[in-house]
Amino acid sequence: MGQAKEIEYPEIEIGIVEQLNDTIPLDLTFVNINRDTVTLRQLIDKPTILSFVYFDCPSICGPMQMGIAEVIGKTDLKPGVDFQVLTISFNPADTPEKAVVKKSNYTTGLTDEARENWIYLTGSQDNIKSITDAVGYRFKPTGFDFAHPSAIIVVSPAGKITRYLYGVAFLPFDLKMAVIEAQKGLARPTVNKILEFCFSYDSDGRKYTLQVTRIVGSLTIFIALIILGVLVLKRKKKNR
Repeated sequence: MGQAKEIEYPEIEIGIVEQLNDTIPLDLTFVNINRDTVTLRQLIDKPTILSFVYFDCPSICGPMQMGIAEVIGKTDLKPGVDFQVLTISFNPADTPEKAVVKKSNYTTGLTDEARENWIYLTGSQDNIKSITDAVGYRFKPTGFDFAHPSAIIVVSPAGKITRYLYGVAFLPFDLKMAVIEAQKGLARPTVNKILEFCFSYDSDGRKYTLQVTRIVGSLTIFIALIILGVLVLKRKKKNR
């Protein structure tokens, strides 16, 4: 009997390929806003929210960072004690000076503890690729910009990937549960992936647009399956 051939699944160019239960490479080095070179191992000692942006993004990076700031302000979790945030630029051309500006834009209304525990990092192309590959974050250069998904990734104090939360706005309850699970090292699959499925990047308009055709097609298939199921049940009853 011949050896079974392993099925190869196509890699997506832009989006998220969840890597739950995997551990991120903690020895990767990045540069903080003080121009200090730090490793992820030095930084991650508590549940950590990873977000990936690039600082000149004309579209969803800003709203996502505003969403993070808003949910931090609403949660009863304590930044620096219960969790922290690491925002990593996936554009190797971004600098610590730009990171300072972006951080000040989105953390102004937060407490001192929240600002201190929201860390902005820049890095080399190799290290950016290593961390984004490790968490399954797929992005693609499009001229001077990037096409990319919108999601935050929660990791445990040991660097284990435990949860993905999609979109640009996040519920305090979802964040709290994700942090509690990360503290225990419990990985949970994502239920809500609507944004990743329904939206795609329009490189000409430099924005995410709703894919109406894709949604209509999915609904059509869903309705057809329901009708088929009803017909099968009716035939079985008739035969009985």
